[in-house]
Amino acid sequence: MKNTACLLFILFSFSLSAQTNLDSLLNVWNDSSKSDSLRINAFQDYIWKGFLFSQPDSALILTDTLLDFAKNNNSVRSTALYYKGAALFIKSNYSNSLANLKESILLSKELEDKKKTANTLNLIGNIYNVQGNYPKALDHYDQSLKIKKNINDKWGIAAAMSNIGGIYSELNDSIKTREYYQLSLAIFKEINDQQGIAGSSLNYGSALGKKDSIKKLSLYKKSLEIFKKIGDNQGVADNYTNIGNLHLVNKNYKKALYYHNKGLNIEKKIGNKQGIASSLYSLGTINLETKNYFQTIENCKKSFELSKTVGGLLLQKKACECLYETYKKLGNGNKALEYHEQVLALNDSLKSEETTKKLQQMEFAKQVLADSLLQVEKDLQIEMAHKEEVRKKDKNRNLALGAGIFFLVLSGGFYSRWRYVKKSKAIIEKEKDRSDNLLLNILPAEIAEELKEKGSADARDFDLVSILFTDFKGFTEASEKLSAQELIHEINECFMAFDHICEKYKIEKIKTIGDAYMAAGGLPIPTETSIKNTVLAALEMQEFITKRINVKEAENKAAFKMRLGIHTGPVVAGIVGVKKFQYDIWGDTVNTASRMESSGEIGKVNISEDTCQLLKNDSLFTFKPRGKIQAKGKGEMKMFFVEKVS
Repeated sequence: MKNTACLLFILFSFSLSAQTNLDSLLNVWNDSSKSDSLRINAFQDYIWKGFLFSQPDSALILTDTLLDFAKNNNSVRSTALYYKGAALFIKSNYSNSLANLKESILLSKELEDKKKTANTLNLIGNIYNVQGNYPKALDHYDQSLKIKKNINDKWGIAAAMSNIGGIYSELNDSIKTREYYQLSLAIFKEINDQQGIAGSSLNYGSALGKKDSIKKLSLYKKSLEIFKKIGDNQGVADNYTNIGNLHLVNKNYKKALYYHNKGLNIEKKIGNKQGIASSLYSLGTINLETKNYFQTIENCKKSFELSKTVGGLLLQKKACECLYETYKKLGNGNKALEYHEQVLALNDSLKSEETTKKLQQMEFAKQVLADSLLQVEKDLQIEMAHKEEVRKKDKNRNLALGAGIFFLVLSGGFYSRWRYVKKSKAIIEKEKDRSDNLLLNILPAEIAEELKEKGSADARDFDLVSILFTDFKGFTEASEKLSAQELIHEINECFMAFDHICEKYKIEKIKTIGDAYMAAGGLPIPTETSIKNTVLAALEMQEFITKRINVKEAENKAAFKMRLGIHTGPVVAGIVGVKKFQYDIWGDTVNTASRMESSGEIGKVNISEDTCQLLKNDSLFTFKPRGKIQAKGKGEMKMFFVEKVS
């Protein structure tokens, strides 16, 4: 989740009546002398205008009343379920929201109500959006937009475009973001829809850069005024959040705190857990900037715990980063390390989600195919039994001819079945190979095999493992000189080269952590040469980076410079998690190796005394003592630069 709040449009599922006074709407609903259709329309307006965006808890109770009243009216049920899904979405109860929306969309499709179908698709897209599943979100927005264009619903077109702009915002495509927000705002102005103008103004303002601060603030204030007027509390809260962020960027911390607290109070009132967690994180970052560390810890801890309940991995990571920085400034190394490790784990979870989904999709496809083969087998048995019965009835009339036809058909059936089964097995085998290859990209071969055989893999102790850490020095400064595409390309080129080097020296890549790279020699199968091979791999990595720096500087381009450290000792290794699993290692050896890297120098391979002692008799290397170096959280440690003998 970004620090800047963008409004996700929840589309209205039918035309609002002209009545705007809530009391008059309620009076119509309570008047049993009026027709059911008039009462229902009034009650739907009453829920939408009076409660959905300001009091979602009340809206849930009212939608249940509407559902009970119209049990046999699928059109009303579809709308009520949509409202219920919208209220649950505002309260960050995404799983139950999705369940109600899926039931609603089935009814609207059955009724061939295109408008309701498009609206529900849009809201489902919102759920996937806040959960970070942008491909699914974009797919649902696109489906909604196509239907809206087909029925020429300009309000719906503008709302869907605004939501698509939000996806591009999350993907950091500022050009596409502004393009979609501007199109949305233009349509809302054309049809003079105040709620739409408010939402699109908020979104367009959030997409502008720092140099447009005055214009941003003007758009936010205009949006805020409209949302207050129509009683849309979520829109008001989002505006307070954005105004607070704008003041935070400009280092006006007093005003930033004021607006974020106002936003937080409204988020609490409407029960939006996602909004509460985001606001608490923002307050924590302000507290950190103003050195109010104990308040920072309180706010960021609350944000972390709350974001876990709604499944916001990115916000969890940001909250942990906030806590890591705070404890580091307080000199509490143990707590800082605890949250740093959580940052690493969350970072890997964010990166591994897509791979895990692909594995699950492959397994599902294989299961479907296996079920299909089983059904073919059953159908064939039924067919054979039927033909046997036919053969018995006809044998007195034409025994020879009947037997000949039967055996001909039977042989043809067997042949067709044999061909089908053979083809199906080939497909399964191909999918199995793909699944196995993908699994081997995540886990060492031995661990992957154990996981396939047992369904789990046991954690193991290793007495002597060499841990290698790399980190690009001045990464932030270098990245400022590169575009997003150039930055990703450069990191990828380096890490691809490191992967090949690890494969060459038979050492195991563990993971990447932002711009850092971690590998280990001596697991999952210990070897006598693992320590030596780890050092050789490290030297070759530094050699690669040195050559790349020369090439980049000759082209007058920015290049990454790298520190690298190694320590050898005992570790525990195993698989983390059940579904989004990964192979990881733990122990003080890992922490010490990280200190070897951070205490090293550019272009050098810095090793610990333990690693040096294990290799000191190897004629392939020379060692340069560095004396005792202060290592964070470890005190003074003897370190050595290692080089390969020419």
